[in-house]
Amino acid sequence: MSEITITNVRIIDLRFPTSREQIGSDAVNKDPDYSAAYCILETNQPGLTGHGLTFTLGRGTELCVGALSYLAQFARGRRLDELTSDLRAFSRQLTGETQFRWLGPEKGVIHLACSALLNAVWDLYAKAEGKPLWRLLAEMEPARLAALIDYRYIADVLTENEAVEMLCKQRPRWQQRLALLELDGYAAYTTSVGWYGFSDEKIRRLCREAIAAGWTHFKLKVGGDSENDLRRGLIVREEIGEKNKLMVDANQRWGVPEAIEKTKALAELNPWWMEEPTSPDDILGHARIRREVAPIRIATGEHVHNAVMFKQLFQAGAIDVCQIDSCRVASVNENLAIMLMAAKFGIPVCPHAGGVGLCEYVQHLAIFDYLCISATMENRVIEYVDHLHQHFVTPVVIRRGHYMVPQAAGYSIEIKPESLKEFSFPDGPAWKREKQ
Repeated sequence: MSEITITNVRIIDLRFPTSREQIGSDAVNKDPDYSAAYCILETNQPGLTGHGLTFTLGRGTELCVGALSYLAQFARGRRLDELTSDLRAFSRQLTGETQFRWLGPEKGVIHLACSALLNAVWDLYAKAEGKPLWRLLAEMEPARLAALIDYRYIADVLTENEAVEMLCKQRPRWQQRLALLELDGYAAYTTSVGWYGFSDEKIRRLCREAIAAGWTHFKLKVGGDSENDLRRGLIVREEIGEKNKLMVDANQRWGVPEAIEKTKALAELNPWWMEEPTSPDDILGHARIRREVAPIRIATGEHVHNAVMFKQLFQAGAIDVCQIDSCRVASVNENLAIMLMAAKFGIPVCPHAGGVGLCEYVQHLAIFDYLCISATMENRVIEYVDHLHQHFVTPVVIRRGHYMVPQAAGYSIEIKPESLKEFSFPDGPAWKREKQ
């Protein structure tokens, strides 16, 4: 790996016109085009590249592309082993760049761009080692894993020594857990049956198809008129039965009092959780909602900016389910911190994956969490949406509602060259056709 040098960073504004079919629609984001700021780390080794992306919803992707273009200077010309020998330092270099940091810090467009570049480095690292990312992490010594994390703002909850202890505790039996995982896979839930813009007939059809395919966990988008939300929810509950799990997702639609009222109005559905009932920034609001709607569980995380906010959600007793995202925070490094804190507080991690490439990403994080941090899959599922996987070189494999363990080297995020060309914005053929 000492001979591998990053010679160039290519950046692509990649957008898919999913809004045409209401794919990804919810009460807040009614016309999403699944998109990404995508980067490719080219190297001096023929055929060896690192790929990374951060997920967006169309307009504004160019802002992430611009930020990523600026950050690329910190990877271009660097040796891979120089970066991987201290990935905490490289992450800090990106998130702490002095003048650029003023535009964050560690949140928003800048943090999304940091994640895309770090994700690409992790993909390149895993490919250079010939391992899928989850295995690369699982085979690291606990001290090496703990050294990936920036503890500056979370040491009151998690110290480096404590992280080492937690990782050492679960290390002895990780290979036995892997054997079980490779046999049965990791449980998933489908969001694809219940997008906000779908008709009743389409929801029924998709529920029936999902039941036939072996799914047992389903999510419905809510956030509109209470009576209509309940009516749509009862359609899903009728189709999936009482034994299967139903989650509802408001996508931050409500203020705190309204969220309490609306969540209680959906109690008839027996929801397994209410997701994003209010602003992701409102730690104390989530805590109040959780207290007042119990026993309905509260889930959030896909829009939580950083590990500091997750720390406070845990400290405040504000959530029952931690929904990490592979692009919202600074890649693998920061997600390790969040998963360790979640384990300390006894909060299950159920990754968010509603977006292009997010399923491919988060399978690795959830698998590592089970193997080396939580050591359990109880009350844990990974989100799945059945869109756009055909564009990936090594897409996720789902069997009977379970993620199968990926075996290909890397972070599973490499998109086929023809898809990059077709859906690049604004000059790709797909977008030229949209203008006609």
